[in-house]
Amino acid sequence: MQALARRQRHRRGLHQTRRSAAATEPARCRQGGRKMLRTAPRLLRTICTTAAVYQHKLKLALIGQSIFGQEVYNKLRKEGHKVVGVFTVPDKNGQADPLALAAEKDGTPVFKFPKWRAKGKPIQEVVAAYKSVGAELNVLPFCTQFIPMDVINCPKHGSIIYHPSILPRHRGASAINWTLIQGDKKAGFTIFWADDGLDTGPILLQRECDVGQNDTVDDLYNRFLFPEGIKAMVEAVHLIADGKAPRIPQPKEGATYEGIQKKENAEISWDQPAAALHNWIRGHDKVPGAWTTINGQVVTFYGSSLLDASVPAGQELTIKGASRSGLVTKNGLVIFGNDGKMVLVRNLQFEDGKMIPASRYFSADETTALELTEEEKKIAEDIRAIWKGILSNVPVIEDSTDFFKSGASSMHVVRMLEEIKQKHSALQLQNEDVYMATKFADFIQMAVRKIRGEDKEEELVIDYVSKNINNMTVNMPYQCFINGKFIDADDGKTYDTVNPADGSVIASVSSASLADVDKAVAAAKEAFENGEWGRMNARERGRIMYRLADLMEEHQEELATIESIDSGAVYTLALKTHIGMSVQTFRYFAGWCDKIQGATIPINQARPNHNLTFTKKEPIGVCAIIIPWNYPLMMLAWKSAACLAAGNTLVLKPAQVTPLTSLKFAELSAKAGFPKGVINILPGSGGLVGQHLSEHPDVRKVGFTGSTPTGKQIMKSAAANLKKVSLELGGKSPLIIFSDCELDRAVKMGMGAVYFNKGENCIAAGRLFVEESIHDEFVKKVVEEIKKMKIGDPLDRSTDHGPQNHKAHLEKLLQYCETGVKEGATLVYGGRQVCRPGFFMEPTVFTDVEDHMYIAQEESFGPVMVISKFKNGDVDGVLRRANATEYGLASGVFTKDINKALYISEKLEAGTVFINTYNKTDVAAPFGGFKLSGFGKDLGEEALHEYLRTKAITVEY
Repeated sequence: MQALARRQRHRRGLHQTRRSAAATEPARCRQGGRKMLRTAPRLLRTICTTAAVYQHKLKLALIGQSIFGQEVYNKLRKEGHKVVGVFTVPDKNGQADPLALAAEKDGTPVFKFPKWRAKGKPIQEVVAAYKSVGAELNVLPFCTQFIPMDVINCPKHGSIIYHPSILPRHRGASAINWTLIQGDKKAGFTIFWADDGLDTGPILLQRECDVGQNDTVDDLYNRFLFPEGIKAMVEAVHLIADGKAPRIPQPKEGATYEGIQKKENAEISWDQPAAALHNWIRGHDKVPGAWTTINGQVVTFYGSSLLDASVPAGQELTIKGASRSGLVTKNGLVIFGNDGKMVLVRNLQFEDGKMIPASRYFSADETTALELTEEEKKIAEDIRAIWKGILSNVPVIEDSTDFFKSGASSMHVVRMLEEIKQKHSALQLQNEDVYMATKFADFIQMAVRKIRGEDKEEELVIDYVSKNINNMTVNMPYQCFINGKFIDADDGKTYDTVNPADGSVIASVSSASLADVDKAVAAAKEAFENGEWGRMNARERGRIMYRLADLMEEHQEELATIESIDSGAVYTLALKTHIGMSVQTFRYFAGWCDKIQGATIPINQARPNHNLTFTKKEPIGVCAIIIPWNYPLMMLAWKSAACLAAGNTLVLKPAQVTPLTSLKFAELSAKAGFPKGVINILPGSGGLVGQHLSEHPDVRKVGFTGSTPTGKQIMKSAAANLKKVSLELGGKSPLIIFSDCELDRAVKMGMGAVYFNKGENCIAAGRLFVEESIHDEFVKKVVEEIKKMKIGDPLDRSTDHGPQNHKAHLEKLLQYCETGVKEGATLVYGGRQVCRPGFFMEPTVFTDVEDHMYIAQEESFGPVMVISKFKNGDVDGVLRRANATEYGLASGVFTKDINKALYISEKLEAGTVFINTYNKTDVAAPFGGFKLSGFGKDLGEEALHEYLRTKAITVEY
C-alpha cells in the first residue's frame, strides 16, 4: 500500500499534460464482480457488448505501470494487437515494474522515463523516442506520470484512459476514495478519450457495480474494478479498431471534482452520524488512512464496519474530539456517531508504523514471543527465502527487516502470499496480515500463531434458555441468527414457543421484523458475492459440511430432546428420524460438493474456425428457505444441505411454533466453521418474514415446504422479480391395499402410513382404498393395534403417540372429524381429544367414506385414517378414484402381484410410489410432488439442481 500512497501524491496535469485517471493500483482479482452497463446514455448500452466479433488489430503504445497495466498488456497481445512500445516508470530499488517485466520478457521495446516534461514543457528527446514506435493508439490503463498533450494527440486514434468512477461524478485522482466517503451506492469505472481538461473527455464505455455496506477501496478493486477494468480496456481497444467506439460527451449534470486525499486532511471529524464516520474511515483505507488523536498520539483507523447491535461490554477509551468515549471490546474498538449508532474498527496503526488489532489496544505490548518447533523453524526459513526473492536489494533478511521499508509494495504482498500458499497450503494468510506484521520476526510470529490456531475468533456469544430435562441440560438459543451473531429482533419483539405435551412456555423467542429480513439478506448477499464462502473451493465447503454433520451427531440427544419438547415428536422417533436423517442428509450432500459438473457439447463449427461449447453449474446466490413445523430440523436439512453444497448462502425461516432446533443448528453451524452470513435463521411470523423473503429483490431462490395456499402466495410474490421457486406442498396420498397382500404387513405399514409422527407427515396416506373382500378384517386388525398404542409423554421411551404440534392444529383436527361424522362417514375409533394436559388426540379411524366427502378430498395432517372400499378385482376403477385428487405427493400399493404393482405405479399420478412399504425415504432418492403438491425435488442429485443455474460458454479458436 506504500505504492498506493505514492500514487495519490501525484496530481493530474491541466491543459498540456495528461495521465491516467486511476488513483489506486488494483491489488488483485479475487472474485469477478457483477457487470452491468451504465443505464444512460442509451448508445453505450448498444455498443458495449461482449458478444461482438472483432476483426481489426492495432499498433498500441501502453503508457503506465502496475499489475493492472501488465494484465491489460497481456490480454491485448493475446487478442492479436501489436504493442509497439511500453512506456513505464524507472526501476525502484533494483526492481522493475510488473508491466516492464512482462514487456521485456516478450521482447517489446520498453522505455523508462523518469518524467516526460521539464519546466512545464515536453522533453523533446522523450517525445521523439515515443513517436519512433509508430503507435496508432495510446492505452493508459494506469499511469502516475504527467503525459504531454503532444503525446496524447499524436496517434491516429488518440488516447484512451481508465478512470475509477462513473464519470462525470468524482473527477480527480482520489475518485474511488470519494465514492466511499460520500456513501455512494454504486461504484464503477469509465474508459474515456483523453482531452486537455480534467477527466472531461468523451466517454467510450462505462461499467458499474453495487457498493457493499462495508466495502473498502481494496474490496472494490479486487471484486470489480480490477477484473472488469481489464476486460473493458481490451473491449475498448477492439471497438476502436473496428471503428465502432462511441464518443459520448460527458453530461454537465452530476459532475463533481474532489481533490487528492492526503494524510493531513484525513483527520476524523467526530460530530457526524455513525454512517458518515464509517464512510470516512473506509474511504481512506488503506491510504492515506483516517486518523484521530488518542492519548496525545496520532492513531490511524482501518477495517471499519457498521455495528447494529446492543452496546457491547468493553473498556472505555478517550478519543480527542469525540463527545463519547470509545469502547475497546473483544472484537475491536467501538466508536459512536452523534446519532448514537456505532462503528466497529478492527485495526489501529500508531505513529511508528506498528499496526495492532484494536481489541489489543490495552495489551499491545504484552505479547510473549513464541518458541518455534523444528517444523515451524523450517517454515520460517521457507518464508525467509520468499522474502529474499522479493527483496532482492536486501543482502540479508534479518528479524528486523521491514517488508515495505525495504522497497516492497502492494503487488509484492500478493506475490508473497501466493508463494507461501504454494509451499504451505495449510497456512492461509490475507493481505491484511502483512500490514499487521511488516517486520520479518513479527510476520513469523503471526504465521506460527495461525498455524497453531491461536488467532481464531473468540467463541460465539450466545444467550441460552437452559432446561434440565430428559436426564440432561439442554441449552437453547432464542435470538435471531444474522451474520454469524445471535441478536434480538430489531424492534425487540418476542413470542412464546410452547411445549405441546403440557402447554407450558419453553422460551420467549425473538420475532424477526422486516428490518431483520433486510439485514439477513444483506449478510447472505455479502457472504456470497464478497465473502470467504464465495471464494472457497468445493472440497473445503464439503469439509465444513462434514464437520457440521459430525457436530449434529455429537449433539443428537440434545437436538432430539429440543425437537421433542418443541414439536411433540416422540423422542425415540426424533432421535432416529428427525435428527438421524438430518445428519445423513448433510453427509450425503457434503460428498456432492466437489462432484458438481457441467458438460462438453459438440456444436456446428464456424469454419474455418473451431468452437468449444461447455456448460458450468453455478450457485444461484441468496436462497430463502421456509420450512414447516412437523419435522423442524429434518426439513431444514433437506433443503439447506443441497443449497449449501451448491455454494449458495441462505436465510431460513423456521415455522413460528417450532424455532428451537433451527436456532440450535445455527449455533452448531458457527462452530463448524461456516463463515459469517452464509447461514441466517429468522424465527417469527410467516405472513411477515416469509412474505418479505418471497418478494425480496436480492433473494434469487425460494424453497418452501408447507400448505398449498401458502405455496400459491409465494409463487405470486416471487413472480415480481422472477426468482426461482421449488414447492413441496399438501397431499392426499392414496394407499391401495389388495386382497392378495400380506395382510398383517399391510396393517402394520398402513398404520405407519397414517399415524407416523402423529399423522403430521406430508406423505401420510390421506386415504386408504381396501379391497372389499379383506376390508372388514383389515379394519378390525387396525383397531386392535390402535388399542395397544401408548399415548403420552413424548420423552417416555415407551410412548407410541405424542401430542399434536400446537393447539390450533388440534382444534382443526377435531373439527375435521366432526365434519366426517356429519357427512355420514362411520367413526370406528377415536375422533376425540385425550383427557390430559397438552394437545393429545386419539388415533382415529373412519370407514364408509365416499368420494364426495370432505374427508375424502382434504388432507387432515393428523392421526386420522380414512378408509374406502373398492370392488374385488376393480384395478382400473380404484386407480381412477385414487387419482381423482388435485394433489400428487405420494402413493402406495400392497399386493403380491408384481405385474399389478408395476402397472399401478405407472398409472398413479404422484411423485413417489411405495410398493409393499411406506414412508421409506432416503437421502439419495429424490422427493417431491405433482399437481397441487408442488414441483421441484428435495434429496438426491436432483435436489442440487434446484439450487444451481446452468451457464453455456462457447469459445472460438
